[in-house]
Amino acid sequence: MSQAILITGVSGGFGRLTAITLLSQGHRVVGTLRDPNGRNTAHEQRLRAAGATIVELDVTNDQSVEAGIEKAFQALGGRIDVVINNAGLGVHGIQECFTSQDWQRLFDINVFGVARINRATLPAMHQQKSGLLIHVSSLLGRIVMPFYGPYNASKWALEALAENYRVELAPVGIDSVIVEPGGYNTEFANNLMHPSDTSRSASYGDFAQQPEAALKGFISMVAATPAQDPQRVADAIANLVAMPAGQRPFRTAVDFMGMGAAIAPYNQQLETMHRNLYSGMGMAALLERNINL
Repeated sequence: MSQAILITGVSGGFGRLTAITLLSQGHRVVGTLRDPNGRNTAHEQRLRAAGATIVELDVTNDQSVEAGIEKAFQALGGRIDVVINNAGLGVHGIQECFTSQDWQRLFDINVFGVARINRATLPAMHQQKSGLLIHVSSLLGRIVMPFYGPYNASKWALEALAENYRVELAPVGIDSVIVEPGGYNTEFANNLMHPSDTSRSASYGDFAQQPEAALKGFISMVAATPAQDPQRVADAIANLVAMPAGQRPFRTAVDFMGMGAAIAPYNQQLETMHRNLYSGMGMAALLERNINL
């Protein structure tokens, strides 16, 4: 069945692939991006040619979100069945070297931007008594790796955001789920934010060279792993869209380099802990719209 779908951040990587995949399956898709008549013109034209409606939207700006979501509703016939929160920014560098302004910029996109999009779309889902929120997180929203500190923190925050949506929206028939990709060879790595305060790195001595070396090594490792195809993330998202409401797994890890398999028991243990806790508090029903991994 064709659904009305909104995807943020479709200029590249998972967003663009997901949009094209869902369009090929007969869904109606509105994709958002910034500067569609400038630096993102080529992406805008490609997606329009594939059948998507493109709306200019900046997730860090309340007015832009409100205006963009209104246009999305109009393009989708007055409803949005699925929201895919894909817009995000990565970082790389020694954590101490990121300024407070760096942290604010990152969280404004990766966390507050999601809250803005969800707040703008949820009233219609309440009226429909149905809907699906998909939050594109990361395996780094479950574990900590050096040189990704602010990104780790933002994705951990996103996971908590999605967890609360899950239980609070369950009574009204709206699903909230998380997709946790590993590292992939996409444009994401080319747009990483690096620390603004480079002077702080001097106190780290030779260790200050490690972030660059680690990033190069990781990119090489991903490139040498053909199974780590970003299309598989788009397919995982499309599979969640296709599943019946209330039967979607809450967390879906998508990784073929070993880290996803290592995360699975961790995710399952947290699910069990939540179920035991909620059962003891008489709230187990709030978790029943999502099945275990």
